[in-house]
Amino acid sequence: MCACQPGVNLRDYVSLHPPEVTFFLCLLSLAVSLLCLRFYGQTHTLPNPDIATDWNRLLSSLAEFQLCADANSSVAAAAASWTPPPPPQDLTEAGPTGDTLLHRRVPLVVGAASAPLEELSLHTAVTASQLGLPGNASVSVTVHVLSEAEGKGTYTCLTISGPTHLLPLDLLPPECPRTENVPPVVHLVTLTPSTGPPPAAPQSCFSLQSHHDPALTVMLTQEDQQVAGRHLLESSGCLLGVCLLFCLYASLRRSPRRHPGNAADRHICTQPLVDPDH
Repeated sequence: MCACQPGVNLRDYVSLHPPEVTFFLCLLSLAVSLLCLRFYGQTHTLPNPDIATDWNRLLSSLAEFQLCADANSSVAAAAASWTPPPPPQDLTEAGPTGDTLLHRRVPLVVGAASAPLEELSLHTAVTASQLGLPGNASVSVTVHVLSEAEGKGTYTCLTISGPTHLLPLDLLPPECPRTENVPPVVHLVTLTPSTGPPPAAPQSCFSLQSHHDPALTVMLTQEDQQVAGRHLLESSGCLLGVCLLFCLYASLRRSPRRHPGNAADRHICTQPLVDPDH
């Protein structure tokens, strides 16, 4: 009679079929990884992968530029010739030109090579691709450095105007408070690293620093996280089922004898060769 010994069959299968065993370990690792990801998603709030660009990404892209004044303009000249526009307002719908105007308080810090600046506005126009947005449409950007009431410090407002379908509108920064005293504006050109070194006048160049604000990252809703967690659980369950079937197949499959006549193989299947009655 042949005695079925799953442990011995499984051990022999592992030693005789390394490619299949490697595939089994890959499936098992993937199943465990999906379970760990599901557990992480149940205990943490995850960003929404369907949102290609949020305000944190837009501001970080803007902070990569070095803004320098035009050769024919300066702070004093711009202040003398520039007339402050009326306070901008958010448009919930696209205007006649299909653009949306936003005036928001953002976590941007404006500085220069010498010292931090106060009461200043920097205006420039960039393309959508430079801000990490699709397409090459023109986007108007004005960065305002304003003083807090009662001397509590400074804050930065960003006025941006561009095509409605490009600007991130899912989660907006807070509205920037209106102020009567609008600081002077410096008209700027945007210099990227590929365009060469900045001009020789360091006082005419300004740098931007963006601080990541978790409140501006679009996160998954609780319902979306539950759906994602259920899909991860179902996928890991299917993979674990395949691994279980693989183990059953390997343990029930009789392995061929590698060394006939060796005493180590006699415990697998023993059968008398001669009838003891004859």
